Amino acid sequence: MRTITAASLIFLFWFMLSGHTGALLIALGVLSTLLSVYLAKRMNIIDHEGYPFDLSVRLLRYFLYLGKEILISNVDVIKRILTLGPVDISPQVITLPAAKKTDLSQMIYANSITLTPGTVTLELSNDKIIVHALSKKGAADLQTGEMARAVPDNVELSS
Repeated sequence: MRTITAASLIFLFWFMLSGHTGALLIALGVLSTLLSVYLAKRMNIIDHEGYPFDLSVRLLRYFLYLGKEILISNVDVIKRILTLGPVDISPQVITLPAAKKTDLSQMIYANSITLTPGTVTLELSNDKIIVHALSKKGAADLQTGEMARAVPDNVELSS
């Protein structure tokens, strides 16, 4: 079942990136997908420790949330850059609690902060995240904890 799921996802990803609908190119896409899955199977990469598909819905919801936050932050930073006259930039370093249960959830949260324009994670430890924010508004938004609550909490690597 995992092999069929992996092959379907690989082909879907190939099709979304290529956008080709010609019969020859679709056939080549199917062949390259089958070859990739065959080689992955031979290398014993596709096994019981594969991707936890039960997380897909929660992670998709989080990725949509993160995309929205990145877009909003991009607009905010662009406004600050293009403002004529005095610019409202007040850089500051803040400490946030790393209140996630697993190491992977903490890493996703810290990386999400860095992916959002105007903020950078400086340090991640067991109980805190130190962040540099471009403005007081950016720091205040992080301190509300909305992004931390949006990260799925029971994400962990299979072992």
